[in-house]
Amino acid sequence: MRASIHIEGNCNLEDVENIASVLERWNPDFIVNSSRVYSGLKYGSISWSHLRAYGIWAPLSVKFANNIMMAYEKAESHAISINTSYSDAVIPWLKSAGMAYFDFGSGNLNHLIPRMKFYIADKFGIDNLNEIEITLAVSHFHDVVISKEGQSEGQNILLDIRYKGTPLDFDKDKLLAACKIAMPVDQKRNMMNASSNFDIINSILTAIKENKKMKIHTPGVAGEIGGYPFIIDGAGKAKGYIDECAFLLDEMRKANRKSIYLDGIENVENGVLTYTDNLIKKVQIEFGETLQKKVMLSDSNNVANFLIDKIISPNI
Repeated sequence: MRASIHIEGNCNLEDVENIASVLERWNPDFIVNSSRVYSGLKYGSISWSHLRAYGIWAPLSVKFANNIMMAYEKAESHAISINTSYSDAVIPWLKSAGMAYFDFGSGNLNHLIPRMKFYIADKFGIDNLNEIEITLAVSHFHDVVISKEGQSEGQNILLDIRYKGTPLDFDKDKLLAACKIAMPVDQKRNMMNASSNFDIINSILTAIKENKKMKIHTPGVAGEIGGYPFIIDGAGKAKGYIDECAFLLDEMRKANRKSIYLDGIENVENGVLTYTDNLIKKVQIEFGETLQKKVMLSDSNNVANFLIDKIISPNI
């Protein structure tokens, strides 16, 4: 509330040189990419009813993210960077291509955790929500299907809940059903996005200021596919790492790959994003268009234009 707000009127996200000059001018401590190539549209309003998958839009999500991180390197920025658009695949896509990549992704995981805590607090008669510790490892698909439908599409998601360190015995299906909400598509969606960014930034600052550990849930962190619990440790020299207290990293990686597969993403490696055959088939049936199986990062702009011209424009 005490900060001045400056609007930078000369930043073209299509122009890496221009973005770099803006970063050099302001030298920010944090960078949050909340851009959209096709603004004013929630892509899921097209894809969910037809495909039940969001992964198709990854080339749109990576376009400006890639430009921003190229500018980040050019400006020799040391800012902590946060990406808000399909980070489950976008951040590992950048990393696997040998590009600079965002530190964190923000998204629905941050919205699920409080709803889970409210359910557990009510079920077990717990007054202090801060004494409930939740560890969740799922991709964007399950963020969405749990929020929209209150179910996990038949997958046993990795979810650990403890009260004062003691594991709780709960009915996972009932908990997920309690997490169902009416998902906003207007400005309230932007508020949800902003709350996720705030949670990450506030956790970093709190960990450093109070010399303690803070846990967040974030997609794409450390360039990993899917979403993970992450510890920001402000004791001593500040550091961060994926939390393996409840689940081992390899276990979380496997679970996230199963989860994101349902979102239409088969793999992300060596700078190539691979769609699932099932998604390709659905796109052919629903839209009469052929989606290419593998998308190199260098070809992602062409595929993004294909998605706009052949999928988005005819269906809005």
